Amino acid sequence: MVAFMDIQPITRGHLLVVPRQHAVLLHEVDALSSTQAWQVVTRMAEALRRSGLPCEGVNVFVADGEVAFQDVPHFHVHVIPRFTGDGFSLEFPPGYGQPVGRPELEAVASAIRGATG
Repeated sequence: MVAFMDIQPITRGHLLVVPRQHAVLLHEVDALSSTQAWQVVTRMAEALRRSGLPCEGVNVFVADGEVAFQDVPHFHVHVIPRFTGDGFSLEFPPGYGQPVGRPELEAVASAIRGATG
C-alpha cells in the first residue's frame, strides 16, 4: 500500500491511497488489500487533521468506473482535507432531497439483495 500527494489536488493536502496490487475497480480488489487500504485511509485522515493544514473535515472518495469519474485505471482512494470556504462542492441532480416511497426503496433493496449471491 502506498499513499502519496495528488498532483491535481482539490485542496492542499489531498492525497491518494493506492494498493500496489493491480485492480481497476473496487470489486476487483482482494480482501487483504481492501482492508489495508481503508486502514491507511483512516491513518491519513487522522494525519491530515493533526498536520496543521486547514482541515475541519475529510472527504474520502472512490471513483469506481469511468462514469463515476475514474480517470486512472487502477483502484485508489482520494483523501481530501476540507475546510470552510475551500471552494469544493458536490452538485446533486434535480429531485435530490425528495423522499422516495417505501415501495421503490423495497424494490431497489430486493434487486441488490438478489445480486449479492
